[in-house]
Amino acid sequence: MTRRQFKPLLLATVAGLGVLAGTISASAETLADALVSAYKVSHLLEQNRATLRAADEDVAGAVADLRPVVTWGAEFTKSRCTMPSSFTRSCTGQWSDLSAAMALTWQWTLFDFGRGSLAVGIQKETVLATRAALLSTEQDVLLSAVKAYADAKATAEQVAITENSVRVISEQLKAAQDRFDVGEVTKTDVSQAEASLAGAKASLAAAQGQYKAAREAYKAVIGHYPERLAALPKAPKLPKTTDEANLTALRLHPAITQAQHLVSAADIGVQLAHAQHLPTVTGEAQLSDPQDQGAQSTLTLSIGQTIYSGGAIASANRKAVANRDKARAGLSEAGVEVAQGVANAFAAIDVYRAQIRAYDEQIQAADLAYQGVKEEATLGARTTLDVLNSEQDLLDAKASRISAEASLQVAYYQLLSAMGLLTVENLKLGIPTYDPAAYYNAVQNAPLSDQGKALDRVLRAIGKN
Repeated sequence: MTRRQFKPLLLATVAGLGVLAGTISASAETLADALVSAYKVSHLLEQNRATLRAADEDVAGAVADLRPVVTWGAEFTKSRCTMPSSFTRSCTGQWSDLSAAMALTWQWTLFDFGRGSLAVGIQKETVLATRAALLSTEQDVLLSAVKAYADAKATAEQVAITENSVRVISEQLKAAQDRFDVGEVTKTDVSQAEASLAGAKASLAAAQGQYKAAREAYKAVIGHYPERLAALPKAPKLPKTTDEANLTALRLHPAITQAQHLVSAADIGVQLAHAQHLPTVTGEAQLSDPQDQGAQSTLTLSIGQTIYSGGAIASANRKAVANRDKARAGLSEAGVEVAQGVANAFAAIDVYRAQIRAYDEQIQAADLAYQGVKEEATLGARTTLDVLNSEQDLLDAKASRISAEASLQVAYYQLLSAMGLLTVENLKLGIPTYDPAAYYNAVQNAPLSDQGKALDRVLRAIGKN
């Protein structure tokens, strides 16, 4: 076959291999697939979503406190005289006829100097803080998925290169035994090869154990065992400087947002504590119908104020101020921690990139050395131990590079998390996400029944998620 005839055949073969590789890649699980699965199966997210819905109901409860309370009651009475009094000389000992009374009561706090509205404001700020906490949990879940994916991928590759090392050393042991049989090497060379093979098998057992542990961690986070994982993707788009990342983090990180809303809630809490000194105006209407007496209607307007409470109101004031100071300090600390997280992620990325460059050079040099030592050993200029040591150096360099590559991938997403960008929405994973406002919008006005059509739709949607 001429070169001219061979070239089209080569191109066709390469194209066919490309199609095959694309098909294999398409069937492999990607990091994006793993992130989607982790988001869908996370029990931690479900737990925090339920916590958010409970906070939504606290708003409904605070709103309900501003409304009137209507109650009804019934009373049934039967009496009997068993001993005559000084005024009643005779006593029949008979039970009287059954008497009944029914009442409908309506109570409403008409004016409380804003205490009810302040309580609603606190609960609304708490809801917003809880939403931010849910977003932080989403970031934690996705980062755990990245770590599980990178770890499973890295440990699988560690097993593969260790298995290859066992095969190579087994061949070297066989060669050493053959050379010993013809008197070219001593028994020491054979023993060295046997010891090296035993060590490689021990390393393989350790690598397999690490892979099994990584598989279990993968299943715990992502919901199933890893079957065949695609190569780690390219680095996501990241800021070029720490200052740029810090600006984004201080603006978007859910820990900052959560702390800000907690400060707002604490500020309102101080106002509410001060308002406890003020009076309350309440109204009451009652419609009663005692038996044989006719219906009776009663309207009552009352005003009252606590004059002395044993120091409880003053203590509540001091506690509210202390909680406000605590929330403000928490906001400052959140800013420090977020900035530290950004800096640490940037430093980790620089370290792992430098390590990978160094390991690439080490692998290249170790491979050349290994090939040279093998050639020299066939000529008798090197011992079997020299060959084994050289092969181990190459193996160690490859293993270190695999670990560094996995750590670099995790560091990329740690930086996204530190900036508040590691979310399903920002990663554009293309799946429906939980709407934290849907349930709130259905219950914020404290509907009389959870059988309302809007709330029913929300509950069904949550159930489907």
